[in-house]
Amino acid sequence: MLRRLPEGRILLYLASQSPRRRQLLELAGIRFETIDVEVAEVHAPGEPPEDYVSRVAREKAGAGLLKLSGVADAVVLGADTEVVLDDEVFGKPRDAEHAAQMLRRLSGRVHRVISAVWVLDAGREEHARNITEVTFAALSPVDIDAYLASGEWQGKAGAYAIQGRAAAFVPRLAGSYSGVMGLPLFETVQLVKAFGIQAG
Repeated sequence: MLRRLPEGRILLYLASQSPRRRQLLELAGIRFETIDVEVAEVHAPGEPPEDYVSRVAREKAGAGLLKLSGVADAVVLGADTEVVLDDEVFGKPRDAEHAAQMLRRLSGRVHRVISAVWVLDAGREEHARNITEVTFAALSPVDIDAYLASGEWQGKAGAYAIQGRAAAFVPRLAGSYSGVMGLPLFETVQLVKAFGIQAG
């Protein structure tokens, strides 16, 4: 049930069902509720990856705010995270073979993970972006097969979860670990503070 916190404290609504984003917000000490939204994540031809990620995050937040039109002072957070190699947005793998193709391409290379966060209320919107460079070690066919067998790749952008077994693939990361997980916490906390929502 949608609600506000007592004593005038604003409750944040997370427009996502991602367990990783919920976990990260909880880690930051931010009180929130989730609201489910349906947004088509379709990369338009010629659309720069940074613009695509930001657009999808904005559309998620906007869809959430629309659902909360009857809730006074609702503040909604939408986020999106994508793996990008050679300016190609990888998205989530369709199946195990697609995941294997992604992992083979990431093997031994540096790729970018782009995360965008938008926070909206009825009269204002703010956003932030984080780009992290992730270096993958060279992966053998055995490495890839074992990872696929774990099932961890399912539903993950770029076919891997850095917070899981894929951490063993990453000798170097330059940027935000939480951003690669799906929600850059530094930027997120700064945004929600601007809307009167405090961590802790």
